Amino acid sequence: MRRGAPVLGSAVVRHLSILTVRNEGAFLLEWLAHHRAVGFDDFLIFSNDCQDGTDLMLDRLQQLGLVTHIRNDGPFPQGPQWAALKQAERHPLMHRADWVLVQDIDEFVNIRAGGHRLADLHAAMPDATAIALSWRMFGNDGVVHYDDAPVTRTFTRAAPSVLQWPWRAMLIKTLFRNDGSYRKLGVHRPKSPEDVDHQRWFDGSGRELPESFRSRGLFVPFLRDNHAVVQLNHYALGAMESYIVKCDRGRANRESSAFDMSYWVDRNFRDEEDRSILDLAPDPVEDAELARLHAAAVDWRRSRFRELMQEEPWQALFGRLLMTPPTRPLPPDQVALILRHRVTQPAPD
Repeated sequence: MRRGAPVLGSAVVRHLSILTVRNEGAFLLEWLAHHRAVGFDDFLIFSNDCQDGTDLMLDRLQQLGLVTHIRNDGPFPQGPQWAALKQAERHPLMHRADWVLVQDIDEFVNIRAGGHRLADLHAAMPDATAIALSWRMFGNDGVVHYDDAPVTRTFTRAAPSVLQWPWRAMLIKTLFRNDGSYRKLGVHRPKSPEDVDHQRWFDGSGRELPESFRSRGLFVPFLRDNHAVVQLNHYALGAMESYIVKCDRGRANRESSAFDMSYWVDRNFRDEEDRSILDLAPDPVEDAELARLHAAAVDWRRSRFRELMQEEPWQALFGRLLMTPPTRPLPPDQVALILRHRVTQPAPD
């Protein structure tokens, strides 16, 4: 990774978002428009095994100069996302980026300070070299049918601002200064620390994290609000019909792993309304060819759901989604019953 990155006071500071996608064309334009408005300069996007035309949309976006698209063909011994990150480490965009964030398409950076842009985030945390963006889980809220509507406007109810369990709902993604302190990219944080004595990590409420975060740490302390300045809105579920298609797609970082009811229950919170992301009004990405490809991706998603519902296992999963109520946050005494048995910090999925 790059050394000698300019500080924020220099003339040009470039932010890079790295993304891997498969069959996500129906959501791509909203995600891209939002993160362009947030202030990301470059998008390095890897696609693999797309049947819905996501790869064709990315080709068109590349022609328009909005993204850099790489087809990430398998096989994937460790999953397509890990294969993509290894390629990203060597890419020219990585070498010229000052700040880097590895994302998924169901994650939206939500800056609650100032004008809701990356410049406002850095102004709020001028000493940070890494900012731990805590997930805030936005649940399904009982939405059954998939509609071609903005995710950020459809799903507005989320987990409590302080959540103690499950740990999978409290993971971070890391916006970090690309100054050579870490040799490798990771899904949740940069890896292989090399020169980290100067590193200063902050949480999403602007509090400095312990020095241990320089080399490890996948979630910030449970018993406080970590979202006051910035949070990562995580729309992991979507409509029930769309979730069935997501399960069929599989996991980005585990090629053979599927989604199931445990994934759903760990994320289906609806305790607090949070519309703060709507304070940012992104300009849409407008292009006739992209509009055509987007409509085709929407049609594919609906058609794929109908195809899957011809098979009993998918019918059973859909039925369980319909039967399962929203997830109830556990009170502290019940969380304590779980945590007293923990001997090591878990690894993320």
